[in-house]
Amino acid sequence: MDYAKIAGQVIANVGGKENIKSVAHCATRLRFQLKNNDLRNEEAISDLEGVKGVFLTQSQFQIIFGSGLVNLVCDEVQKQIGDVSSAGGEEEKEEKQGSVVQRFVKMLSDIFVPIIPAIVAGGLLMGLNNILTAGLFDGRSIIELYPQWKGLTQAVNTFANAPFTFLPVLIGFSATKKFGGNPFLGAAMGMIMVHPDLLNAYQIGIGQAPVWDIFGFNIQAIGYQGTVLPVLAVSWILAQIEKRLHKVTPTWLDNLTTPLLSIIVTAFLTFICVGPVLREAGDLLADGITWVYNTLGAVGGGLFGFVYAPITMTGLHHSFIAIETQLLAAKAVTGGSFIFTTASMNNVAQGAAVLAVLFLTKDQKQKSICSASGVSALLGITEPAMFGVTLKLKYPFYAAIIGTAVGSAYAAATRTLAQALGAAGIPGFISMKPEHFLHFGIGLILSMVISAGLTVVFWKKYNLGGNEKTVKPVQTSEEREKAPGQAETVLYSPMKGEVLYITESEDAAFASKAMGDGVAVNPSEGTVYAPCDGTVTMIFPTKHAIAIQAETGKSFLIHAGIDTVKMEGEGFETFVEAGTKVKQGDKILTFDMDLVKEKGYSAQTMMTLAEGDGQVEVIPKTGADTKTQVMIVR
Repeated sequence: MDYAKIAGQVIANVGGKENIKSVAHCATRLRFQLKNNDLRNEEAISDLEGVKGVFLTQSQFQIIFGSGLVNLVCDEVQKQIGDVSSAGGEEEKEEKQGSVVQRFVKMLSDIFVPIIPAIVAGGLLMGLNNILTAGLFDGRSIIELYPQWKGLTQAVNTFANAPFTFLPVLIGFSATKKFGGNPFLGAAMGMIMVHPDLLNAYQIGIGQAPVWDIFGFNIQAIGYQGTVLPVLAVSWILAQIEKRLHKVTPTWLDNLTTPLLSIIVTAFLTFICVGPVLREAGDLLADGITWVYNTLGAVGGGLFGFVYAPITMTGLHHSFIAIETQLLAAKAVTGGSFIFTTASMNNVAQGAAVLAVLFLTKDQKQKSICSASGVSALLGITEPAMFGVTLKLKYPFYAAIIGTAVGSAYAAATRTLAQALGAAGIPGFISMKPEHFLHFGIGLILSMVISAGLTVVFWKKYNLGGNEKTVKPVQTSEEREKAPGQAETVLYSPMKGEVLYITESEDAAFASKAMGDGVAVNPSEGTVYAPCDGTVTMIFPTKHAIAIQAETGKSFLIHAGIDTVKMEGEGFETFVEAGTKVKQGDKILTFDMDLVKEKGYSAQTMMTLAEGDGQVEVIPKTGADTKTQVMIVR
């Protein structure tokens, strides 16, 4: 895959370099801020190699490439456009765009997304603790059957509770950074809010809160473990005080007095008024949502499930993070989170709809997109599925939201609530109490079956496959022999080792053929050789990937290792440059396999043909070397 070529085509179809204000990427999407969104050509971009979908939201034009590929394309785009207008200025302008609600949602997203891994880790550990302590075996738990595991359970429980107990520290750091203050002061403020000398927030109503008598004014010393709203407000106040102090304090005194005054003023405001008021507001919000959900039962669950996907399209679902965290932190009262359960129903419904399209469509590119995005949706990542397939075809999206509504209604009727955060989808079982596994599973099955079934019905009723691109049939060997002037490209193994079909790759993106057809090599040594005579057309800056064009005109990519882009060139050495002519068997790249494994990555190397550049015949081989033919391209 020629990343430079794809990047050039993307730039051209968004209106050229002069139309780009800024570009960045997330896990799956390339995100453009354009001066004029009317200049973009969505149809042309959708047809580009590797593109799984496009959409415009909140004035931001997003192109879905999928995990891994998006990093490479973004890097190439940034190289080609150079230094566009000042990023900081543009970012600030963008912060002020959109409605108040949109800006609030974006703010919450920017604060909570960075800390989600910590919360998820705690959530999954809670799931493990649930499995160890639940009465799964005739009413007896694992630790009752095996008392020697009791210590392990106690340790896991401590580990699991830590991210929630000290949640204000995480939020304080992230939120203060977002508001323009010193994030370490924000973390310090979070520590103050959960100090062990304070009455633990989970013991309110049980224990007697200590009181600070300050000149006759009594302040209750109560902690804020597991709270969200108080620390958000406190972080904003802290950042505003700090920024103003920086402006009025002499430079020679700034480093001494600004942190001191920022902390002490914010701390007193927290315990005197801000904290108590917002703690009550947060409790009322969580209690109110829970009451509505409990009161309406299956109807409420179904309605929430029906609108969840449309809400996700707008990005408003990020605002649920704060509510969900509050529900989970107070699960002794709330019972847990129905939001996670609904999100799981939505994700598997989208995945089922996409997999149904996979079996119905005859468009090979659509099949490639469906195979990768459908599985990822089942595992909890829906953007490629939604924006790449269901929304484009419209009716599978309708099928998915109906499936979500039914699954969510069943979950609400059976009071199936999550006990922790995790991957919302099939892996969501670990976030449930073991006694809820059955109902959660039934809900997932209902969502998937109805979504897939309705997709089939809609496909046939509305002839959704009628406008698909015609797929060029694969020639038989006899037809190829009769075809005049058709040149074959023979590729030899680029490394010594075991050659496999690309579908056996450890990397899901390569295995789905989203990066093109080819082979995967489990190498026995870290040297890469030219698989044919040709010209090096591109060397990735991190040296882990090289593109070569054969003398027959066929282009292919050699990708050394999986996720090795993250090593930023460490341990990699190239022996060619872009434009170098190579002969089959020439050494072009070496990498330290031991270092790759030490860093936690795989040394498996892929060689793939650029999509649409020919038909591939793969010859798997054990014990291959540079004289072993592994691919024939026609």
